[in-house]
Amino acid sequence: MPNKFIFEDFPVYKRVLEFNSEIATFLEEITGQGNYTIKDQLSRASMSILLNIAEGSGRFTKADKKNFYVNARGSTYECAACLQLFKGKKLIGDHKYDQLYNILNDIAKQLSALIKTQQTSISQN
Repeated sequence: MPNKFIFEDFPVYKRVLEFNSEIATFLEEITGQGNYTIKDQLSRASMSILLNIAEGSGRFTKADKKNFYVNARGSTYECAACLQLFKGKKLIGDHKYDQLYNILNDIAKQLSALIKTQQTSISQN
């Protein structure tokens, strides 16, 4: 088996992969119902979480890593806001909303912990 990139072993990265799969399925289910802008925004924000984690893991300094993880957390919050818009337009059921929202809460907590480890490491240098 080829070597892995370090981010592939991060629990939060694995969780975000699951979230992206759920989002892709959800967006396919509501295809043709208009609201292109919010669908596109949710898709891009969910990918941004994943990509910022990957890019941050490849940075050399703790401060640089932290910035990418902070951006990933910001995109997590953006996804939560998108879901609320879908809920307000009655394009997502309560069960699916709760499921996706809970996953985002879990991701946000994991990212906050990851950010905190970068802060601790920075202050110790």
